Amino acid sequence: MWDYLRLEVRRTLRDGRFVLGTVAMPVLMYLLFTNIGENSGSWKTASMVGMAAYGALGASLNTAGGVAEDRAIGWLRQLRITPMTPRQGVLGRALTGAVTVLPAITAVLLAGALVNGVRMDSWKWPAVAVLLWLGSLPFTMLGLGNGYRMTSQAMGGVNMLCYLGLAVLGGLWFPVELFPGWLQRVSSFTPTNRFAQLGTAVTDGHAPSAAALAVLIGWLLVFGSYAVVSYRRAARTI
Repeated sequence: MWDYLRLEVRRTLRDGRFVLGTVAMPVLMYLLFTNIGENSGSWKTASMVGMAAYGALGASLNTAGGVAEDRAIGWLRQLRITPMTPRQGVLGRALTGAVTVLPAITAVLLAGALVNGVRMDSWKWPAVAVLLWLGSLPFTMLGLGNGYRMTSQAMGGVNMLCYLGLAVLGGLWFPVELFPGWLQRVSSFTPTNRFAQLGTAVTDGHAPSAAALAVLIGWLLVFGSYAVVSYRRAARTI
């Protein structure tokens, strides 16, 4: 399984589309959003966390593309005849998603520190990175579910809808306080909104709320079940 993990990580990081879409794009958006007009230091910090979460979301969902391509070229069929068990195959894919999330998070945090002059206590930087890394797991499960269930063509559209829809609705681009009241209430139940709160809680100097953790765990169970069901369905057709 570890050999499989190393292979998949190398494949992903060599993909120019991955680097551009999930590493470079969030950094560029962050610098754009925080350098137009007058922006306070608190907004630059909050936007940094939101865009790091946005990059992590994209990297997590990117696992769907690799899975769908593997199904199309018969790679999953080849994996099934290796000594690696199905559980190890799914776990290897999930770990790939977890590893490739780190460059997206790190790039935005570096942009905040080196370009925008964001300043925090030294312990907060790794704490934000680790919490966003761990909190991205539900989205990795969503990406796996989409990849195992859909063709490459269908998966691309669905993934983009999930990516943009969850990002905007969760307040990763703009503060949730700008939303209408009813939309703010809806946003509070989205995984992306609570995901970003893991980081903003640290930057504000306190632990993530129990509500944020409960919502994320709930979505992890939902998306994890979706990934398992999708894998079983794919296994019957390859």
